[in-house]
Amino acid sequence: MNHTNRRTFIKSTGLAAGALSFPNILHAQNKGDKLRVAMIATGGKGGAHINMVKSAGDIVTCFAEVDKNSWGGVSKDFPQSKGYQDYRQLFDKEKEFDAVMIGTPDHHHFMPTVLAMQAGKHCFTQKPLTHTVWEARQLHQGTLKLKLATQMGNQGHSNDGNRRIYEFVNSGLLGDIKEIHCVSNRPIWPQGNPRPQGEDPVPAQLDWDVWLGPAPKRPFKDGRMYHTFNWRGFYDFGGGALADMACHTMDSIFMSMIPGYPTSVEVLEIHKHSDDMFPRGSIIKWSYGPGKLPNGKDRPGFNVYWYDGKLQLEGKEVDASDVLVSKVPAELLTMPDGQKITLKGSGNLYVGTKCGLLVNGDYGDRSRVVPVALAKDIGNPPKMLERIGSGDENAHYMDWRVACVGEKPWDHPGSNFTYAAPFTETILLGNVALRVGKGKALTYDGPNMKFTNSEEANKYITKDYRAGWGCKLV
Repeated sequence: MNHTNRRTFIKSTGLAAGALSFPNILHAQNKGDKLRVAMIATGGKGGAHINMVKSAGDIVTCFAEVDKNSWGGVSKDFPQSKGYQDYRQLFDKEKEFDAVMIGTPDHHHFMPTVLAMQAGKHCFTQKPLTHTVWEARQLHQGTLKLKLATQMGNQGHSNDGNRRIYEFVNSGLLGDIKEIHCVSNRPIWPQGNPRPQGEDPVPAQLDWDVWLGPAPKRPFKDGRMYHTFNWRGFYDFGGGALADMACHTMDSIFMSMIPGYPTSVEVLEIHKHSDDMFPRGSIIKWSYGPGKLPNGKDRPGFNVYWYDGKLQLEGKEVDASDVLVSKVPAELLTMPDGQKITLKGSGNLYVGTKCGLLVNGDYGDRSRVVPVALAKDIGNPPKMLERIGSGDENAHYMDWRVACVGEKPWDHPGSNFTYAAPFTETILLGNVALRVGKGKALTYDGPNMKFTNSEEANKYITKDYRAGWGCKLV
C-alpha cells in the first residue's frame, strides 16, 4: 500500500537500496506460529506492548526492565519469561525469540534496536525512533541492508484519519500546499528549569546506572524528577515536546507529501529555556524545496511550522494553539456567521492554494475543509489508500507482525524504519536548532548529514556515549 511512498522517500534522500549490498536475513522461520517477542521495558509504554502481544496470541519469552517494580505485569501474563534489569545481558544470554519491542526512555531506543537487528531480530521501537540525528541515519541505512521487519510505534500511521489526509493532498482538492502549521499541547511535564540539585537514595528495585545508560552520570533525584516520566524534558534523556509528539502530529505530512530532507530549519520563538532542559514553549520552521507527491505529480516547495507548550502573545503567556491562530490567514478559521473556529490542544492546519484542511488531534482522525463555507463544494476525497483495520495500537502491531512471520515483505509495515528513520531525523533537526537558539536559519545538507552554516549545530548531530553504551549498526 505505502511501498511507493516509502520508495519515493528513499530515492529523495539518496539512499536507494541498490546502492547497498548485504545478504538478506532469513526470517519468519516459524511462519504461522506464535511470534516470540523479547520485551525491552515493561513499565509505561511497555505495558501497552505486552497487551499488543497478548491480543495477537503471541508470547513474551524474555524481557529487560531496569525497575523491578515494573516486572509484575509481564511475569503475570507470561510467567515463563526470563527477566533482566540490563538489556545487554538479555541479548548476550537469550536467543530463542523472533522479534523485539522497545519502550524505554528515548536515550535508550538506539542501542537495543541495534543489538536486536545485529542478531537478525525484527524490531518494533517506540517513537521517537532515536535520540539523535546520527542514530536515525544509522537505522535507516542498516534497515536497507538487513531487510528485517521494522516498525516505529506511531500508531496513528495505521489509522484511517491519516489516510484521508493523504487523499485530500494527493487528489488536488486542496490545491498546492504552501504551508502546514502543527501544534501540540505538550509538554505536560516540567521543562525550562535549571538542573536539579542535590542527591537522593536510589530505590532498591532500580538500577540507576543502567537507567542512565549512554547518558552522562548524574545523581538520582526522587519525586519522579527523572524516572519514570519527567525524563522527557531533559536533553540527556528525552526529546521534549517535539520528539514526543511530532512523530504522531506530523506523520500525515510525511505520508502525504514525502518531503525528503529540509533545506533549512530555524527556531522562530523560544520561551524559558535552560542548558539542561527543553524550553517551556517553542516555534520551529522547516523549509522544503520543490519535489513530487506520492502520486508522481510535481509539488512546489513549502514550509512546516511547529508550535508547542506555552508562548508569549501580547505580553501574556498563552497556549501554543492561541499563537498558531494568530499566525494563519484569518479567513481560513472564520465560520459563515463570522464566528472564529477555536483550535485547542493538538492538530494541523494545511494551507493550500484552493482551501485549507484543519485537523484536530494528533492522529489525523478529525479533519475538515476550511473555510467551512467551501466544504460542500470541495467534498470528500476519493479513496486512494486501503484501510488496515481499527487503526489502534493493535492494528499497528499487526501491520508489523505480518511481516515478521513472512506473510508480507520486510518493508510492508507502514512506519518501517526506511520511512520512520528519515522522518525522525527531520524532527530531531528541530531539536538541534533549539540547542543553537533563535534567529538563525540553519541550512542542511541532507545527503551529507551536516549543516553548512553552523559548526555549533553540527555538534548536536550526534552525542558522546558513556563507556559500554556506544554502538553502531553500519
